[in-house]
Amino acid sequence: MFTKNNHKTPESPAVEPQKVMPAQDAIRGAATKNAARAASIICSDMRINGSVISEGSLQIDGVVDGDVSATDITIGASGQITGEVKAEVVKVKGKIKGSIRARKVELETGAHVKGDIVHSSLQIQPNAVFEGQVKHADDPLRETGPVAASAESKTMSVPSAAPTAFGISTQPS
Repeated sequence: MFTKNNHKTPESPAVEPQKVMPAQDAIRGAATKNAARAASIICSDMRINGSVISEGSLQIDGVVDGDVSATDITIGASGQITGEVKAEVVKVKGKIKGSIRARKVELETGAHVKGDIVHSSLQIQPNAVFEGQVKHADDPLRETGPVAASAESKTMSVPSAAPTAFGISTQPS
């Protein structure tokens, strides 16, 4: 069974493997499909003055002085934005001074946000700092932002015939 066989078998000619050629339609289809793209990264040693717009994902670890718009935005622990942040999903570990408009907003531990948030879904983890107003909206990317309480009271008050000072009318009754 395990003995060595000294009989040589005649060598058969080498069989060349068949070359498989993909169909031309498959090649064209693959060339037109959008490949999954990695996030664009603004590194911690970068500072951008002006707006940043992307049709994909953004990872911001540096400083941006301007508005930021993308599909998915992650602000890393060293990231800082001064301006409006607008995306489908916004994850904050760093600092934002300005408004956030997103379907899903996550303020993670260590985040500092000073501004208003318009959202469909909001998650605030422990030790995240947030100062501002929050407004839930079905479509936060299209609706207007929160209205300041002082502006609401002005629109709700009934205009008087004459200006008053400390509740005293200047016109005779």
